[in-house]
Amino acid sequence: MEDQEILAKFDDPAARNVAFNQLVRKYQQKVYWHVRKMVIDHDDADDLTQDVFIKVWNNLANFRRDASLYTWIYRIATNECLSFLASKRRKFFLPIHDIGPELSAKVEADPGLAGDDIELRLQKAILRLPDKQRLVFNMKYYDEITYEQMSEITGTSVGALKASYHHAVKKIEQYVTEDPARD
Repeated sequence: MEDQEILAKFDDPAARNVAFNQLVRKYQQKVYWHVRKMVIDHDDADDLTQDVFIKVWNNLANFRRDASLYTWIYRIATNECLSFLASKRRKFFLPIHDIGPELSAKVEADPGLAGDDIELRLQKAILRLPDKQRLVFNMKYYDEITYEQMSEITGTSVGALKASYHHAVKKIEQYVTEDPARD
């Protein structure tokens, strides 16, 4: 079902629940994996995905429709991820770069994220990136989101996003080609 059809149904109070269920079915998996790539842990990703859809439900009537529904939902998911990671750092009094090892340990322990050695090194490299670079890399590399869509989602200029992606790729390349014994 197209987004416009879902939104039209949502505007009808009698069909609101059906429309929202269709919206969740359409976007739940994409949102979950977008969130999961940022927070790594399944339970955290599951909770955040629910939080995203609660916010969508609470704010969909006010959605201005000047952006696509997909972009609007991704923006909510992105903001939830960044807030969650910042909160986690504050809760454990971690400097901004010290959450990477905790997330790396979760990558290694999670059979759902298991892969070959190269994939594991890639995941560890991605986790070493600052949150915003990791977000841009994941959106471009895994979700294949255009810079223009990312700009709408993040509120960042296309040029800045391209620079963030470039820096992320360079850092990942450097980490992946380092001596694996250094891990």
